[in-house]
Amino acid sequence: MKLRVLILINAAAVAITLSAVNYYFQHKWYDMMITFLVTFITSYLVFYYLIEKYVYSKIKLIYKLIHNLKLGRDLRDALGEHVSADPINDVEQEVQEWARQKKSEIDELKKQERFRRDFLSNISHEFKTPLFAIQGYIEALQDDGLEDRELAVQFLEKASKNVDRLSYLINDLDEISKLESGEMPINYTKFKINDLIREVFESLELKSKQHNIKLMFKQKYDDGIFVNADREKIRQVLVNLIDNSFKYGKEEGTTSVSTFTLHEQVLIEVTDDGIGIEEKFLPRLFERFFRTDTSRSRQIGGSGLGLAIVKHIIEAHQQTINVRSTESMGSTFGFTLQIARQSLPFPNIPVLKS
Repeated sequence: MKLRVLILINAAAVAITLSAVNYYFQHKWYDMMITFLVTFITSYLVFYYLIEKYVYSKIKLIYKLIHNLKLGRDLRDALGEHVSADPINDVEQEVQEWARQKKSEIDELKKQERFRRDFLSNISHEFKTPLFAIQGYIEALQDDGLEDRELAVQFLEKASKNVDRLSYLINDLDEISKLESGEMPINYTKFKINDLIREVFESLELKSKQHNIKLMFKQKYDDGIFVNADREKIRQVLVNLIDNSFKYGKEEGTTSVSTFTLHEQVLIEVTDDGIGIEEKFLPRLFERFFRTDTSRSRQIGGSGLGLAIVKHIIEAHQQTINVRSTESMGSTFGFTLQIARQSLPFPNIPVLKS
């Protein structure tokens, strides 16, 4: 419609111009009107033919290609597709939408590239630290010739600890890889989350005493909430979160676990009164190898992958995990699980790739 109006305007402009020239030389109204009509009709037909043949048809083809290639269709199918009545306007909208989409994809690719560089840098550093330590202890033992047995035993124990750290790194990386690829399925079972929390507390009782941190469950163990989830993987989530509270907790502090029923879900929160986390670090807390306090994290140990594994496990259950924290006051990690339905047990399904 807009195209035809444009052709009419151009044809009228040409007709008026030629009619005015004719009247200027002939001074006859009749000749001027004949000239106007003939010129207007001729110009309209010429413009319409030229635009239809050399412009409009090309725009139709461009529109077909853009619209269909966006949908991933084959080029041959795209060429034979029907188009709308106003392809010029549609082309403009399609190109703008496509530009926005491509910009979004480029931004995402840049983000992934930055993440890849950071990940390679971090993993390289994480592996080099224990490897260099092991290498140093072995060279010291070789230079000493094992003459000082007490010193040799100390060096071997330190080398052994660094070997354990390498083992933790490899195992955690392997677990994340399997979770992402779906090689490690989620085996749904129905169980009481309260019972699992009690078992985790019992298994971490000695470690809590070593850190001088009290474990507390704010609900009653007898009032159990049945959930549908992978029991062993949720155990791992609780162990990782509580162990994390030991690492960054304070002496004579408290780590508490709470449950809240939310319609068809239950929210489990692990709260500590430790050093807390700066707000600017919260969005990156579940990234692999991300540490808010590098020097302290090195002393504490661990692979730096615990929270990343926790996030993968919860998302594999198609649930959510979040964190809130205040510096010098503590942190709270909360995740949801599906409440078990009596008549609809969950089948075993593979992990979805995140």
